[in-house]
Amino acid sequence: MIRNPIDVSSRVSPKLSELLKSRVEDPDCEQPITLATVRHFLADLLPADFKEAERLHRFDIAPSLLDELDGLIEEFDASALAIDFVQAHASESLSRVIEAVVNDENLENPPTLAAVRDAIVDGLGARLVGEGVLDEDEDDTLLSEIDVLIERLGADALAEEALRYE
Repeated sequence: MIRNPIDVSSRVSPKLSELLKSRVEDPDCEQPITLATVRHFLADLLPADFKEAERLHRFDIAPSLLDELDGLIEEFDASALAIDFVQAHASESLSRVIEAVVNDENLENPPTLAAVRDAIVDGLGARLVGEGVLDEDEDDTLLSEIDVLIERLGADALAEEALRYE
């Protein structure tokens, strides 16, 4: 399977992104999970009368996850990997770490995800726990979470783009 070279996740609603993520992370699902696999899963959840109406196109169905998914399939193909459409954002605790790196006055360039990873390895998480910015248990998953973001977005991706604002 060929991965999409552009960030297509920005074109996906948060609700569909969560559905795609749940399917990709489901240990019982066979790999690789494609848009077609997710569409089949979603269609199986619909009531029979809805599926029949959709099949016969008797009436317009209001925009839904299925409509959104069909649009992605039309544009990117049913064999596109679902993981490419999952929005990648940092957790709240990693967002605090990223903000600490972004606000570092000693940096000459905007920090990348690799720079944030380096800061975590150098003890930034522990320092933020000591300052009360993070709880002790939040420091435990920072490295694995930044590694997942690096795998998804690339080491040179700007760290600020992974921030989660809620």
